[in-house]
Amino acid sequence: MKVSDYIVDFISKKGVSHVFEFIGGAIVHLIDSIALRDDMKTISVRHEQSGAFAAECYARINGKLGVAMATSGPGALNLVTGIGSCYFDSVPCLFITGQVNTYEYKFDRPVRQIGFQETDIVSVVKSLTKYAEMVVEANKIRFHLEKAVYFAQSGRPGPVLLDIPMNLQRQDVDPEQLESFFDSTEYKEIVQSETYRKAVPDDQIQLIIRLIQEAKRPIILAGGGIRTANGQQQFEHFVNRTNIPVACSLMGLDVLPHTHPSYVGLIGSYGNRYANMALANADFILILGSRLDTRQTGTRPDTFGRAAIKVHIDVDANELNAKVNTEVVIHAELKDFLDQINGAIANHDFIAPTAWNEKIQQFRSKYSELPDQGTNNTIDPNRFMEMLSSNCNEGDIVCLDVGQHQMWASQSFHLKEQQRLINSGGMGAMGFAIPAAIGSAFLTTNNVIAIVGDGAVQLNIQELDTIKRYKLPIKIFVVNNNSLGMVRQFQELYFDGRKQSTVYDAPNFCNIAMAYEIESFNIINWSEAERIVQQALNCKGPVLVNVEVSKDSAVNPKLVVNRPIEDMYPHLDREELREMMLIDLVEEVDVPK
Repeated sequence: MKVSDYIVDFISKKGVSHVFEFIGGAIVHLIDSIALRDDMKTISVRHEQSGAFAAECYARINGKLGVAMATSGPGALNLVTGIGSCYFDSVPCLFITGQVNTYEYKFDRPVRQIGFQETDIVSVVKSLTKYAEMVVEANKIRFHLEKAVYFAQSGRPGPVLLDIPMNLQRQDVDPEQLESFFDSTEYKEIVQSETYRKAVPDDQIQLIIRLIQEAKRPIILAGGGIRTANGQQQFEHFVNRTNIPVACSLMGLDVLPHTHPSYVGLIGSYGNRYANMALANADFILILGSRLDTRQTGTRPDTFGRAAIKVHIDVDANELNAKVNTEVVIHAELKDFLDQINGAIANHDFIAPTAWNEKIQQFRSKYSELPDQGTNNTIDPNRFMEMLSSNCNEGDIVCLDVGQHQMWASQSFHLKEQQRLINSGGMGAMGFAIPAAIGSAFLTTNNVIAIVGDGAVQLNIQELDTIKRYKLPIKIFVVNNNSLGMVRQFQELYFDGRKQSTVYDAPNFCNIAMAYEIESFNIINWSEAERIVQQALNCKGPVLVNVEVSKDSAVNPKLVVNRPIEDMYPHLDREELREMMLIDLVEEVDVPK
Protein backbone atom coordinates (compact mmCIF):
# COMPACT_ATOMS: atom_id res chain seq x y z
CA MET A 1 0.00 0.00 0.00
CA LYS A 2 1.39 3.40 -0.97
CA VAL A 3 2.12 5.64 2.04
CA SER A 4 -0.09 8.43 0.67
CA ASP A 5 -2.98 5.93 0.39
CA TYR A 6 -2.36 4.79 3.96
CA ILE A 7 -2.42 8.39 5.25
CA VAL A 8 -5.71 9.14 3.52
CA ASP A 9 -7.27 5.89 4.74
CA PHE A 10 -6.21 6.75 8.29
CA ILE A 11 -7.80 10.22 8.04
CA SER A 12 -11.03 8.75 6.69
CA LYS A 13 -11.29 6.37 9.67
CA LYS A 14 -11.14 9.42 11.97
CA GLY A 15 -14.45 10.65 10.57
CA VAL A 16 -12.99 13.27 8.25
CA SER A 17 -14.72 13.46 4.87
CA HIS A 18 -13.34 16.80 3.65
CA VAL A 19 -9.69 17.83 3.41
CA PHE A 20 -8.88 21.48 2.71
CA GLU A 21 -5.90 22.11 0.45
CA PHE A 22 -4.17 24.25 -2.11
CA ILE A 23 -2.30 21.85 -4.32
CA GLY A 24 1.43 21.94 -4.98
CA GLY A 25 4.01 19.54 -6.30
CA ALA A 26 5.00 18.20 -2.89
CA ILE A 27 1.48 16.94 -2.05
CA VAL A 28 0.35 15.62 -5.43
CA HIS A 29 0.56 12.00 -4.22
CA LEU A 30 -1.65 12.79 -1.20
CA ILE A 31 -4.23 14.67 -3.26
CA ASP A 32 -4.33 11.88 -5.83
CA SER A 33 -4.91 9.33 -3.06
CA ILE A 34 -7.99 11.29 -1.98
CA ALA A 35 -9.20 11.52 -5.59
CA LEU A 36 -9.27 7.71 -5.77
CA ARG A 37 -11.82 7.50 -2.94
CA ASP A 38 -15.57 8.06 -2.93
CA ASP A 39 -15.84 8.71 0.82
CA MET A 40 -13.61 11.79 0.90
CA LYS A 41 -13.34 15.06 -0.99
CA THR A 42 -10.63 17.63 -1.41
CA ILE A 43 -11.82 21.20 -1.00
CA SER A 44 -9.47 23.31 -3.09
CA VAL A 45 -9.18 26.78 -1.61
CA ARG A 46 -7.31 29.70 -3.15
CA HIS A 47 -4.83 30.33 -0.31
CA GLU A 48 -3.35 27.96 2.25
CA GLN A 49 -4.26 30.27 5.13
CA SER A 50 -7.88 29.88 4.11
CA GLY A 51 -7.47 26.11 4.10
CA ALA A 52 -6.15 26.24 7.66
CA PHE A 53 -9.03 28.43 8.87
CA ALA A 54 -11.56 26.24 7.05
CA ALA A 55 -10.13 23.10 8.67
CA GLU A 56 -10.27 24.81 12.07
CA CYS A 57 -13.95 25.62 11.72
CA TYR A 58 -14.68 22.18 10.29
CA ALA A 59 -13.24 20.72 13.50
CA ARG A 60 -15.16 23.15 15.69
CA ILE A 61 -18.44 22.19 14.04
CA ASN A 62 -17.93 18.42 13.83
CA GLY A 63 -16.31 18.22 17.28
CA LYS A 64 -13.69 15.75 16.02
CA LEU A 65 -10.83 16.69 13.74
CA GLY A 66 -10.04 19.04 10.89
CA VAL A 67 -7.42 18.37 8.22
CA ALA A 68 -5.59 20.74 5.90
CA MET A 69 -2.73 20.04 3.49
CA ALA A 70 -0.18 22.29 1.81
CA THR A 71 2.89 21.92 -0.31
CA SER A 72 6.42 22.59 0.91
CA GLY A 73 7.97 26.03 1.36
CA PRO A 74 5.53 28.90 0.79
CA GLY A 75 2.51 26.61 1.02
CA ALA A 76 3.52 25.28 4.42
CA LEU A 77 4.42 28.74 5.70
CA ASN A 78 1.04 30.10 4.62
CA LEU A 79 -0.60 27.67 7.07
CA VAL A 80 1.13 29.18 10.10
CA THR A 81 -1.48 31.79 11.09
CA GLY A 82 -4.22 29.16 10.95
CA ILE A 83 -2.11 26.72 12.95
CA GLY A 84 -1.63 29.41 15.59
CA SER A 85 -5.36 30.10 15.63
CA CYS A 86 -6.03 26.43 16.37
CA TYR A 87 -3.38 26.44 19.09
CA PHE A 88 -4.69 29.48 20.94
CA ASP A 89 -8.34 28.42 20.64
CA SER A 90 -7.72 24.73 21.43
CA VAL A 91 -8.95 23.22 18.17
CA PRO A 92 -7.87 19.68 17.13
CA CYS A 93 -6.50 19.89 13.60
CA LEU A 94 -4.04 17.77 11.65
CA PHE A 95 -1.89 19.73 9.22
CA ILE A 96 0.02 17.72 6.63
CA THR A 97 2.72 19.38 4.57
CA GLY A 98 4.66 17.98 1.69
CA GLN A 99 8.44 18.16 1.82
CA VAL A 100 11.23 17.72 -0.70
CA ASN A 101 12.69 14.25 -1.11
CA THR A 102 14.84 13.24 1.86
CA TYR A 103 17.87 13.03 -0.43
CA GLU A 104 17.34 16.72 -1.28
CA TYR A 105 16.84 17.88 2.32
CA LYS A 106 19.67 19.64 4.14
CA PHE A 107 19.09 18.12 7.62
CA ASP A 108 22.09 19.30 9.73
CA ARG A 109 24.23 20.58 6.88
CA PRO A 110 25.14 24.28 7.36
CA VAL A 111 23.46 25.49 4.18
CA ARG A 112 20.24 27.41 3.83
CA GLN A 113 18.56 25.18 1.29
CA ILE A 114 19.22 22.30 -1.08
CA GLY A 115 15.87 21.27 -2.56
CA PHE A 116 13.55 23.70 -4.36
CA GLN A 117 10.99 25.10 -1.88
CA GLU A 118 12.69 23.17 0.94
CA THR A 119 11.72 24.77 4.28
CA ASP A 120 12.06 23.45 7.82
CA ILE A 121 8.37 23.90 8.67
CA VAL A 122 8.63 21.68 11.77
CA SER A 123 10.99 24.12 13.49
CA VAL A 124 8.78 27.04 12.45
CA VAL A 125 5.61 25.62 14.06
CA LYS A 126 7.08 23.93 17.15
CA SER A 127 5.80 26.66 19.49
CA LEU A 128 2.32 26.63 17.92
CA THR A 129 1.62 22.90 17.90
CA LYS A 130 1.21 20.09 20.40
CA TYR A 131 3.28 17.83 18.14
CA ALA A 132 5.23 18.46 14.94
CA GLU A 133 7.43 15.95 13.19
CA MET A 134 9.08 15.33 9.84
CA VAL A 135 8.53 11.67 8.99
CA VAL A 136 11.75 10.23 7.58
CA GLU A 137 10.95 6.49 7.73
CA ALA A 138 7.98 5.09 5.82
CA ASN A 139 7.44 2.27 8.31
CA LYS A 140 6.90 4.86 11.07
CA ILE A 141 3.93 6.49 9.37
CA ARG A 142 1.29 4.75 11.48
CA PHE A 143 3.16 5.61 14.67
CA HIS A 144 3.37 9.33 13.82
CA LEU A 145 -0.22 9.57 12.59
CA GLU A 146 -1.59 7.93 15.72
CA LYS A 147 0.61 10.02 17.97
CA ALA A 148 -0.30 13.24 16.20
CA VAL A 149 -4.06 12.69 16.31
CA TYR A 150 -3.89 11.50 19.92
CA PHE A 151 -2.09 14.70 20.91
CA ALA A 152 -4.51 16.83 18.87
CA GLN A 153 -7.57 15.42 20.65
CA SER A 154 -6.40 14.64 24.17
CA GLY A 155 -6.30 16.95 27.19
CA ARG A 156 -6.51 20.53 25.97
CA PRO A 157 -6.87 19.98 22.21
CA GLY A 158 -4.74 21.71 19.62
CA PRO A 159 -3.06 21.48 16.22
CA VAL A 160 -0.40 19.00 15.13
CA LEU A 161 1.72 18.88 11.98
CA LEU A 162 3.33 16.07 10.02
CA ASP A 163 5.83 16.93 7.29
CA ILE A 164 6.00 14.13 4.68
CA PRO A 165 8.82 14.05 2.11
CA MET A 166 7.74 13.19 -1.43
CA ASN A 167 9.80 10.01 -1.68
CA LEU A 168 8.07 8.67 1.47
CA GLN A 169 4.62 9.49 0.09
CA ARG A 170 5.17 7.25 -2.92
CA GLN A 171 6.86 4.41 -1.04
CA ASP A 172 5.03 1.12 -0.41
CA VAL A 173 4.41 -0.26 3.09
CA ASP A 174 2.62 -3.28 4.55
CA PRO A 175 -0.12 -1.91 6.85
CA GLU A 176 -0.09 -5.09 8.93
CA GLN A 177 3.58 -4.61 9.78
CA LEU A 178 3.44 -0.96 10.83
CA GLU A 179 4.35 -0.03 14.40
CA SER A 180 1.54 1.42 16.54
CA PHE A 181 2.00 4.37 18.85
CA PHE A 182 -0.51 2.82 21.26
CA ASP A 183 1.73 -0.20 21.77
CA SER A 184 4.70 1.96 22.69
CA THR A 185 6.26 2.65 26.05
CA GLU A 186 5.98 6.34 25.20
CA TYR A 187 2.18 6.17 25.07
CA LYS A 188 1.96 4.28 28.36
CA GLU A 189 4.19 6.85 30.06
CA ILE A 190 2.09 9.71 28.69
CA VAL A 191 -1.12 8.17 30.02
CA GLN A 192 0.46 7.59 33.43
CA SER A 193 1.69 11.19 33.58
CA GLU A 194 -1.67 12.82 32.76
CA THR A 195 -2.55 14.93 35.78
CA TYR A 196 -6.06 16.12 34.97
CA ARG A 197 -8.67 14.20 36.88
CA LYS A 198 -10.98 11.70 35.30
CA ALA A 199 -13.01 11.85 38.51
CA VAL A 200 -13.16 14.82 40.86
CA PRO A 201 -13.11 13.82 44.57
CA ASP A 202 -16.62 13.69 45.96
CA ASP A 203 -15.84 16.15 48.72
CA GLN A 204 -15.02 18.82 46.13
CA ILE A 205 -18.22 18.10 44.22
CA GLN A 206 -20.21 18.42 47.44
CA LEU A 207 -18.37 21.65 48.30
CA ILE A 208 -19.39 23.19 44.99
CA ILE A 209 -23.00 22.12 45.48
CA ARG A 210 -23.03 23.65 48.96
CA LEU A 211 -21.52 26.92 47.66
CA ILE A 212 -24.22 27.10 44.98
CA GLN A 213 -26.99 26.53 47.50
CA GLU A 214 -25.61 29.12 49.91
CA ALA A 215 -25.01 31.79 47.27
CA LYS A 216 -27.43 34.70 47.00
CA ARG A 217 -25.97 36.05 43.77
CA PRO A 218 -24.48 33.08 41.85
CA ILE A 219 -23.32 33.26 38.26
CA ILE A 220 -21.61 30.92 35.81
CA LEU A 221 -18.86 32.22 33.56
CA ALA A 222 -19.13 29.92 30.54
CA GLY A 223 -15.98 29.68 28.44
CA GLY A 224 -15.12 28.13 25.13
CA GLY A 225 -13.81 25.06 26.93
CA ILE A 226 -17.39 23.80 27.20
CA ARG A 227 -17.58 23.49 23.42
CA THR A 228 -14.02 22.22 23.19
CA ALA A 229 -14.95 19.37 25.53
CA ASN A 230 -18.20 18.69 23.61
CA GLY A 231 -19.96 19.27 26.90
CA GLN A 232 -22.75 21.67 25.88
CA GLN A 233 -25.57 19.17 26.50
CA GLN A 234 -24.25 18.39 29.98
CA PHE A 235 -23.84 22.10 30.60
CA GLU A 236 -27.40 22.96 29.61
CA HIS A 237 -28.69 20.18 31.84
CA PHE A 238 -26.68 21.61 34.74
CA VAL A 239 -28.05 25.12 34.12
CA ASN A 240 -31.64 23.87 33.85
CA ARG A 241 -31.27 22.00 37.14
CA THR A 242 -29.57 24.75 39.16
CA ASN A 243 -31.16 27.87 37.59
CA ILE A 244 -27.88 29.79 37.82
CA PRO A 245 -27.55 32.85 35.55
CA VAL A 246 -24.94 32.38 32.78
CA ALA A 247 -22.53 35.02 31.50
CA CYS A 248 -20.32 34.04 28.57
CA SER A 249 -16.83 34.77 27.40
CA LEU A 250 -16.35 35.60 23.72
CA MET A 251 -15.48 31.97 22.93
CA GLY A 252 -18.35 30.66 25.05
CA LEU A 253 -21.13 32.71 23.48
CA ASP A 254 -22.80 29.77 21.77
CA VAL A 255 -22.80 27.24 24.62
CA LEU A 256 -26.37 28.25 25.48
CA PRO A 257 -29.13 29.66 23.26
CA HIS A 258 -29.65 33.34 24.03
CA THR A 259 -33.35 32.62 24.35
CA HIS A 260 -32.60 30.55 27.46
CA PRO A 261 -33.98 32.20 30.62
CA SER A 262 -30.61 31.88 32.38
CA TYR A 263 -28.59 33.59 29.64
CA VAL A 264 -27.18 36.94 30.77
CA GLY A 265 -24.81 38.17 28.05
CA LEU A 266 -21.22 38.68 26.98
CA ILE A 267 -18.62 39.78 29.52
CA GLY A 268 -15.27 41.41 28.99
CA SER A 269 -13.60 44.40 27.37
CA TYR A 270 -16.32 44.74 24.73
CA GLY A 271 -18.99 42.88 26.65
CA ASN A 272 -22.52 43.92 27.46
CA ARG A 273 -22.40 46.48 30.25
CA TYR A 274 -25.22 44.68 32.03
CA ALA A 275 -23.38 41.33 31.88
CA ASN A 276 -20.22 42.89 33.28
CA MET A 277 -22.22 44.47 36.10
CA ALA A 278 -23.90 41.15 36.88
CA LEU A 279 -20.60 39.33 37.12
CA ALA A 280 -19.03 42.13 39.17
CA ASN A 281 -21.83 41.93 41.74
CA ALA A 282 -21.89 38.14 42.08
CA ASP A 283 -21.07 36.46 45.38
CA PHE A 284 -20.29 33.11 43.73
CA ILE A 285 -18.73 32.55 40.29
CA LEU A 286 -18.39 29.11 38.72
CA ILE A 287 -15.78 29.45 35.94
CA LEU A 288 -16.04 26.67 33.36
CA GLY A 289 -13.41 26.32 30.65
CA SER A 290 -12.30 29.94 30.51
CA ARG A 291 -8.68 31.09 30.74
CA LEU A 292 -9.62 34.47 32.23
CA ASP A 293 -7.47 36.50 29.88
CA THR A 294 -7.17 40.27 30.05
CA ARG A 295 -9.98 40.73 27.49
CA GLN A 296 -12.28 39.20 30.11
CA THR A 297 -10.91 40.56 33.36
CA GLY A 298 -9.64 43.95 32.23
CA THR A 299 -6.24 45.20 33.30
CA ARG A 300 -7.26 45.07 36.98
CA PRO A 301 -7.56 41.30 37.63
CA ASP A 302 -7.42 42.02 41.36
CA THR A 303 -10.86 43.65 41.04
CA PHE A 304 -12.42 40.82 39.00
CA GLY A 305 -15.22 39.08 40.91
CA ARG A 306 -13.82 40.63 44.07
CA ALA A 307 -16.94 39.98 46.16
CA ALA A 308 -17.32 36.37 45.03
CA ILE A 309 -16.11 32.96 46.00
CA LYS A 310 -14.67 31.69 42.72
CA VAL A 311 -14.46 28.08 41.55
CA HIS A 312 -12.42 27.44 38.40
CA ILE A 313 -12.49 24.17 36.42
CA ASP A 314 -10.13 23.67 33.48
CA VAL A 315 -8.32 20.83 31.73
CA ASP A 316 -5.16 22.96 31.48
CA ALA A 317 -3.50 23.25 34.88
CA ASN A 318 -1.42 26.17 33.63
CA GLU A 319 -4.56 28.32 33.41
CA LEU A 320 -5.62 27.75 37.02
CA ASN A 321 -4.71 30.63 39.34
CA ALA A 322 -2.62 32.07 36.52
CA LYS A 323 -4.30 35.48 36.25
CA VAL A 324 -7.06 35.57 38.87
CA ASN A 325 -6.75 33.97 42.28
CA THR A 326 -9.63 31.60 42.92
CA GLU A 327 -10.70 29.90 46.12
CA VAL A 328 -11.31 26.46 44.54
CA VAL A 329 -9.41 25.14 41.52
CA ILE A 330 -10.15 21.82 39.87
CA HIS A 331 -7.93 20.35 37.18
CA ALA A 332 -10.36 18.16 35.25
CA GLU A 333 -11.78 17.34 31.85
CA LEU A 334 -14.85 19.59 31.72
CA LYS A 335 -17.28 17.10 30.21
CA ASP A 336 -16.34 14.52 32.85
CA PHE A 337 -16.80 17.13 35.59
CA LEU A 338 -20.24 18.10 34.29
CA ASP A 339 -21.32 14.46 34.06
CA GLN A 340 -20.16 13.93 37.61
CA ILE A 341 -21.79 16.99 39.14
CA ASN A 342 -25.02 16.38 37.20
CA GLY A 343 -25.20 12.96 38.80
CA ALA A 344 -24.55 14.45 42.23
CA ILE A 345 -27.18 17.23 42.03
CA ALA A 346 -29.98 14.81 41.16
CA ASN A 347 -30.73 14.48 44.88
CA HIS A 348 -30.43 18.19 45.71
CA ASP A 349 -32.95 21.02 45.51
CA PHE A 350 -32.08 24.44 44.14
CA ILE A 351 -34.10 27.57 44.66
CA ALA A 352 -34.07 30.02 41.76
CA PRO A 353 -32.32 33.26 42.87
CA THR A 354 -35.38 35.40 42.14
CA ALA A 355 -34.18 38.69 43.63
CA TRP A 356 -30.82 38.28 41.88
CA ASN A 357 -32.49 37.56 38.53
CA GLU A 358 -34.61 40.67 38.94
CA LYS A 359 -31.50 42.74 39.59
CA ILE A 360 -29.85 41.34 36.44
CA GLN A 361 -32.98 42.22 34.46
CA GLN A 362 -32.74 45.74 35.88
CA PHE A 363 -29.16 45.97 34.60
CA ARG A 364 -30.26 44.67 31.20
CA SER A 365 -33.20 47.04 30.74
CA LYS A 366 -31.21 50.08 31.89
CA TYR A 367 -27.99 49.48 29.97
CA SER A 368 -28.88 48.01 26.58
CA GLU A 369 -26.52 48.73 23.67
CA LEU A 370 -29.49 49.17 21.35
CA PRO A 371 -30.40 52.82 20.67
CA ASP A 372 -33.92 54.06 20.13
CA GLN A 373 -34.22 54.13 16.33
CA GLY A 374 -36.86 56.85 16.29
CA THR A 375 -36.89 58.67 12.94
CA ASN A 376 -33.17 58.13 12.37
CA ASN A 377 -32.67 56.35 9.03
CA THR A 378 -28.96 55.65 9.43
CA ILE A 379 -27.88 52.14 10.31
CA ASP A 380 -26.84 51.54 13.90
CA PRO A 381 -24.54 48.49 13.88
CA ASN A 382 -25.85 46.94 17.11
CA ARG A 383 -29.44 47.29 16.03
CA PHE A 384 -28.55 45.82 12.63
CA MET A 385 -27.01 42.76 14.30
CA GLU A 386 -30.15 42.25 16.40
CA MET A 387 -32.33 42.55 13.31
CA LEU A 388 -30.11 40.17 11.32
CA SER A 389 -30.27 37.59 14.11
CA SER A 390 -34.06 37.80 14.28
CA ASN A 391 -34.23 36.87 10.58
CA CYS A 392 -31.83 33.92 10.74
CA ASN A 393 -33.10 30.39 11.33
CA GLU A 394 -32.44 27.87 14.06
CA GLY A 395 -29.38 25.83 13.17
CA ASP A 396 -27.67 28.54 11.12
CA ILE A 397 -23.93 28.94 11.65
CA VAL A 398 -22.54 32.45 12.12
CA CYS A 399 -18.84 33.13 11.51
CA LEU A 400 -17.36 36.44 12.62
CA ASP A 401 -14.21 38.09 11.39
CA VAL A 402 -12.08 40.38 13.57
CA GLY A 403 -12.82 44.05 14.15
CA GLN A 404 -15.68 46.28 15.20
CA HIS A 405 -18.28 44.17 13.39
CA GLN A 406 -17.16 41.19 15.52
CA MET A 407 -17.90 43.05 18.74
CA TRP A 408 -21.22 44.47 17.51
CA ALA A 409 -22.31 40.96 16.56
CA SER A 410 -21.03 39.42 19.79
CA GLN A 411 -22.91 42.04 21.78
CA SER A 412 -26.20 42.01 19.86
CA PHE A 413 -26.62 38.90 17.69
CA HIS A 414 -29.08 36.84 19.72
CA LEU A 415 -28.52 33.14 19.12
CA LYS A 416 -31.43 30.74 18.66
CA GLU A 417 -31.57 27.00 19.28
CA GLN A 418 -28.81 24.98 17.59
CA GLN A 419 -27.10 28.07 16.20
CA ARG A 420 -23.33 28.38 16.37
CA LEU A 421 -21.30 31.59 16.69
CA ILE A 422 -17.69 31.13 15.61
CA ASN A 423 -15.11 33.68 16.74
CA SER A 424 -11.37 33.86 16.26
CA GLY A 425 -10.31 34.33 19.86
CA GLY A 426 -6.67 34.20 20.84
CA MET A 427 -5.12 34.80 17.41
CA GLY A 428 -7.74 37.38 16.43
CA ALA A 429 -6.87 37.01 12.76
CA MET A 430 -8.48 39.26 10.17
CA GLY A 431 -9.48 37.22 7.15
CA PHE A 432 -10.94 34.45 9.32
CA ALA A 433 -14.69 34.55 8.67
CA ILE A 434 -15.02 33.64 5.00
CA PRO A 435 -12.72 30.58 5.21
CA ALA A 436 -14.40 29.60 8.50
CA ALA A 437 -17.76 29.79 6.74
CA ILE A 438 -16.42 27.55 3.97
CA GLY A 439 -15.31 24.95 6.52
CA SER A 440 -18.73 25.10 8.20
CA ALA A 441 -20.75 24.88 5.00
CA PHE A 442 -19.75 21.26 4.32
CA LEU A 443 -21.30 20.17 7.62
CA THR A 444 -24.73 21.79 7.42
CA THR A 445 -27.69 22.21 5.12
CA ASN A 446 -28.54 25.51 6.79
CA ASN A 447 -27.33 28.96 5.86
CA VAL A 448 -23.87 29.96 6.97
CA ILE A 449 -23.58 33.65 7.79
CA ALA A 450 -20.19 35.37 7.49
CA ILE A 451 -20.07 38.80 9.11
CA VAL A 452 -16.99 40.76 8.06
CA GLY A 453 -15.66 44.30 7.99
CA ASP A 454 -14.60 46.20 4.89
CA GLY A 455 -10.99 45.69 5.94
CA ALA A 456 -11.15 42.06 7.02
CA VAL A 457 -13.04 40.89 3.93
CA GLN A 458 -10.12 41.82 1.70
CA LEU A 459 -7.59 39.55 3.41
CA ASN A 460 -9.09 36.37 1.96
CA ILE A 461 -11.45 37.79 -0.64
CA GLN A 462 -10.10 35.32 -3.21
CA GLU A 463 -12.21 32.65 -1.50
CA LEU A 464 -15.29 34.07 -3.19
CA ASP A 465 -14.12 31.82 -5.98
CA THR A 466 -14.19 28.78 -3.67
CA ILE A 467 -17.68 29.69 -2.48
CA LYS A 468 -18.94 30.04 -6.05
CA ARG A 469 -17.28 26.84 -7.35
CA TYR A 470 -18.83 24.70 -4.60
CA LYS A 471 -22.16 26.60 -4.64
CA LEU A 472 -22.04 27.07 -0.88
CA PRO A 473 -25.05 28.71 0.84
CA ILE A 474 -22.88 31.36 2.49
CA LYS A 475 -24.36 34.80 3.08
CA ILE A 476 -21.62 37.41 3.52
CA PHE A 477 -22.51 40.65 5.28
CA VAL A 478 -19.82 43.31 4.89
CA VAL A 479 -20.23 45.96 7.59
CA ASN A 480 -18.65 48.85 5.74
CA ASN A 481 -17.49 52.01 7.49
CA ASN A 482 -14.56 52.66 5.14
CA SER A 483 -12.02 52.21 7.89
CA LEU A 484 -10.16 49.76 10.07
CA GLY A 485 -12.54 50.84 12.77
CA MET A 486 -11.20 49.06 15.84
CA VAL A 487 -7.76 50.63 15.49
CA ARG A 488 -9.29 53.94 14.36
CA GLN A 489 -11.36 54.00 17.56
CA PHE A 490 -8.18 53.32 19.56
CA GLN A 491 -6.44 56.22 17.76
CA GLU A 492 -9.33 58.54 18.58
CA LEU A 493 -9.12 57.64 22.24
CA TYR A 494 -5.36 57.68 22.79
CA PHE A 495 -3.68 59.48 19.84
CA ASP A 496 -5.56 62.80 19.68
CA GLY A 497 -7.61 61.55 16.76
CA ARG A 498 -4.70 61.00 14.36
CA LYS A 499 -6.02 58.28 12.05
CA GLN A 500 -2.86 57.12 10.34
CA SER A 501 -3.44 54.09 8.04
CA THR A 502 -6.97 53.37 9.23
CA VAL A 503 -9.33 55.50 7.10
CA TYR A 504 -9.81 55.02 3.35
CA ASP A 505 -12.40 54.61 0.62
CA ALA A 506 -13.32 50.93 0.41
CA PRO A 507 -13.78 49.31 -3.01
CA ASN A 508 -17.20 48.51 -4.42
CA PHE A 509 -17.79 45.07 -2.93
CA CYS A 510 -20.93 44.49 -4.99
CA ASN A 511 -18.87 44.88 -8.16
CA ILE A 512 -16.28 42.47 -6.80
CA ALA A 513 -19.02 39.92 -6.04
CA MET A 514 -20.30 40.37 -9.57
CA ALA A 515 -16.87 39.47 -10.94
CA TYR A 516 -17.17 36.14 -9.11
CA GLU A 517 -20.78 35.76 -10.33
CA ILE A 518 -22.13 36.01 -6.79
CA GLU A 519 -25.40 37.83 -6.23
CA SER A 520 -25.05 41.03 -4.19
CA PHE A 521 -27.12 43.68 -2.45
CA ASN A 522 -26.34 47.11 -1.03
CA ILE A 523 -27.95 48.47 2.15
CA ILE A 524 -27.54 52.20 2.74
CA ASN A 525 -30.31 53.08 5.20
CA TRP A 526 -32.39 51.52 7.95
CA SER A 527 -35.76 51.67 6.21
CA GLU A 528 -34.66 49.17 3.54
CA ALA A 529 -32.39 47.03 5.72
CA GLU A 530 -34.73 44.29 6.89
CA ARG A 531 -36.33 43.80 3.48
CA ILE A 532 -32.94 43.30 1.82
CA VAL A 533 -31.69 41.06 4.64
CA GLN A 534 -34.72 38.79 4.20
CA GLN A 535 -34.25 38.74 0.43
CA ALA A 536 -30.57 37.84 0.78
CA LEU A 537 -31.16 35.10 3.34
CA ASN A 538 -33.82 33.52 1.13
CA CYS A 539 -31.50 33.23 -1.87
CA LYS A 540 -30.46 29.64 -2.55
CA GLY A 541 -26.80 30.22 -3.34
CA PRO A 542 -24.06 32.50 -2.05
CA VAL A 543 -24.79 36.19 -1.52
CA LEU A 544 -22.77 39.27 -0.56
CA VAL A 545 -24.50 42.17 1.18
CA ASN A 546 -22.69 45.48 1.62
CA VAL A 547 -24.01 47.32 4.70
CA GLU A 548 -23.06 51.00 4.85
CA VAL A 549 -22.56 52.38 8.35
CA SER A 550 -21.12 55.67 9.51
CA LYS A 551 -17.36 56.10 9.21
CA ASP A 552 -17.20 57.18 12.87
CA SER A 553 -19.19 54.18 14.18
CA ALA A 554 -17.78 53.02 17.51
CA VAL A 555 -18.00 49.91 19.65
CA ASN A 556 -19.54 50.92 22.95
CA PRO A 557 -19.45 50.20 25.74
CA LYS A 558 -15.79 49.26 26.06
CA LEU A 559 -13.45 48.76 28.96
CA VAL A 560 -10.46 51.08 29.09
CA VAL A 561 -7.16 50.56 30.87
CA ASN A 562 -7.13 50.45 34.68
CA ARG A 563 -10.89 50.25 35.18
CA PRO A 564 -12.75 47.30 36.73
CA ILE A 565 -15.12 45.52 34.34
CA GLU A 566 -18.26 47.17 35.69
CA ASP A 567 -16.86 50.65 34.95
CA MET A 568 -17.01 50.78 31.13
CA TYR A 569 -16.62 53.68 28.76
CA PRO A 570 -18.68 55.86 28.28
CA HIS A 571 -18.41 55.99 32.06
CA LEU A 572 -21.53 56.22 34.17
CA ASP A 573 -21.85 59.03 36.63
CA ARG A 574 -20.07 57.89 39.78
CA GLU A 575 -23.18 58.21 41.92
CA GLU A 576 -25.29 56.27 39.43
CA LEU A 577 -22.71 53.48 39.40
CA ARG A 578 -22.63 53.45 43.20
CA GLU A 579 -26.43 53.26 43.33
CA MET A 580 -26.60 50.35 40.87
CA MET A 581 -23.84 48.27 42.45
CA LEU A 582 -24.51 45.86 45.29
CA ILE A 583 -20.88 45.88 46.40
CA ASP A 584 -18.40 48.63 47.17
CA LEU A 585 -16.87 50.48 44.26
CA VAL A 586 -13.19 50.40 43.57
CA GLU A 587 -12.06 53.64 45.17
CA GLU A 588 -11.89 56.41 42.62
CA VAL A 589 -8.41 57.34 43.76
CA ASP A 590 -7.25 53.91 42.55
CA VAL A 591 -8.52 54.54 39.03
CA PRO A 592 -6.12 56.69 36.97
CA LYS A 593 -7.75 59.60 35.17
